[in-house]
Amino acid sequence: MFPLRDENPTIRTPWATYIIIGINICVWLLVEGAGSLPQLAKALCLYSLIPGDLLGTAPIGTVIPITQNLNCVIDQQNTLSTLITHAFLHGGWFHIIANLWFLWVFGDNVEDSMGSGRFVAFYLLCVLAAAAAQIISNPSTVSPMVGASGAIGGVMGAYARLYPKVRVHTLIFIGVFFTTAEIPALLMLGYWFVLQIISGIPAIGGVSGVAFWAHAGGFAAGLFLAEIMHREDYLNQHKRIYPEVNNPE
Repeated sequence: MFPLRDENPTIRTPWATYIIIGINICVWLLVEGAGSLPQLAKALCLYSLIPGDLLGTAPIGTVIPITQNLNCVIDQQNTLSTLITHAFLHGGWFHIIANLWFLWVFGDNVEDSMGSGRFVAFYLLCVLAAAAAQIISNPSTVSPMVGASGAIGGVMGAYARLYPKVRVHTLIFIGVFFTTAEIPALLMLGYWFVLQIISGIPAIGGVSGVAFWAHAGGFAAGLFLAEIMHREDYLNQHKRIYPEVNNPE
């Protein structure tokens, strides 16, 4: 299932969401060279999260192949910063477009419930929670982890908690066919979360091209943090102005 849009207007301008999207785009274009090699490969070496490097479980000098012509070498230096920097890198055009689309659809309303300052703190906490979940799933892996999807999973978890009944216009794939439907946010996002858990179980202790546990860990963090970081007055204001959105027939 892929979200197209939600029926959930905002009251306040989501400046933080816009800025986070802008930062991701700038990093993709300026740091990663819009996916061109060797600039992309160099960025992955310097700024991606590599659990075996961060925790010292991979020996110094371990070679990590990135491309045919460029490898990373484990040096265990400046690795703490990658707990944050990895979340602003992406591996390809589809990766960044899909991530930022999800953030565009769901981020504005979560920010609307918190205010911009709290939302930035919330987003960064979800980045760390997603990184922790992925590291725990395989602390010795040297496979680089990049992408905003763990933090965006947190945004989705918060949305599911704060706006569970809001209708989300969703593209549904059935084999080679597709259709659209209006689905309650809790059902659509809950399905996504369960899918990450099911997909992540076989990847525990192994190598996977998708950071399923980062997605799941971010979502779980978002569910929890939304309760303590949203502003009750903002959420009540939203429910008062848009009662038909929060309780559709």
